[in-house]
Amino acid sequence: MINVGIIGVSGYTGLELVKMLISHPNFKLAYAANTEGGTTLSKLHPSLEGAIDLSVEKTDAKKAAALCELVFLALPHKAAMGTAKELLALGAKVVDLSADYRTSKESYEANYCPHEDVENLSHAVYSIPELHGEIVKNARLVANPGCHVTATLMALTPFLPHIDLSKPIFVDSKTGVSGAGKSLSATTHYVAVDENVNHYNIIKHRHAAEIMEHASKLARQKVDVTFVPTLVPMSRGMMATVFATLKDEVEPQAILKKYYSGKPFARVREELPHTKNVSGTNFADLYAAKNKSALVSICAIDNLMRGASSQALANANIMFGLPEDTGIPKIAYVP
Repeated sequence: MINVGIIGVSGYTGLELVKMLISHPNFKLAYAANTEGGTTLSKLHPSLEGAIDLSVEKTDAKKAAALCELVFLALPHKAAMGTAKELLALGAKVVDLSADYRTSKESYEANYCPHEDVENLSHAVYSIPELHGEIVKNARLVANPGCHVTATLMALTPFLPHIDLSKPIFVDSKTGVSGAGKSLSATTHYVAVDENVNHYNIIKHRHAAEIMEHASKLARQKVDVTFVPTLVPMSRGMMATVFATLKDEVEPQAILKKYYSGKPFARVREELPHTKNVSGTNFADLYAAKNKSALVSICAIDNLMRGASSQALANANIMFGLPEDTGIPKIAYVP
């Protein structure tokens, strides 16, 4: 068994990691921490009563590194890099679920804050397994992509050789409220969300820069997108719809099927994707169609799972030479 830890266990993504690690055949959850400590997992998350009762400690990177070969950081953006830097110096491997290592220094500082760990940023490995292969094998630091970017890149990437990149690419990405985390705000309060649909941070959303940076790397040329995120009244789930212009005469579904052939968590559907069919799993459900040269490509994921925790676990599996799908949920929360 490989001892692993979670720092930032209080939030939704930390909870999802705990739920998967409880029954993982190769990873043992040996350390759980948050900023306060002094409790247990079952007290912090009552849904875990009878499943696990591990103590939750106040974050101590030295203790985490002494106990664990790998630590998942489920911390907010800006907060993760200091802990990651300390863990890496102590010899632990890290899978970071925040944005702190996902983009270039220039992009990060333009959208977040000054970066405090430029040295490790230079060797962080960014990975969506279907798009990047086993690039994280033997990596020490994985920058785990977020939900908007994962869904968008999975819908967009297979078509990058076939679309006219000189013409606009639009992305409409709809997300459930859990993507905003546990903290209360006026825009995520029940009365603001219930029976309401609203856009937020259109065009200027900071994840647009991440999408463009990594799409450009995959295409090996500059890719611009106009990104429009939308909050919808559901707890979990995400659907990204990409609109682009084809330059080649292709059959979109055939492109998806060829690109994702043999990829266990990419499902090319014959019917339009539903977020409910991926809820609680690592699956990405894909569908594409065209109207003459106008392309519509769709990807549905669970924002907390494929958009965060289960993708982080899949990357960790690859890091340690395990099958990608080890311990990853495949049964959706339906109905």
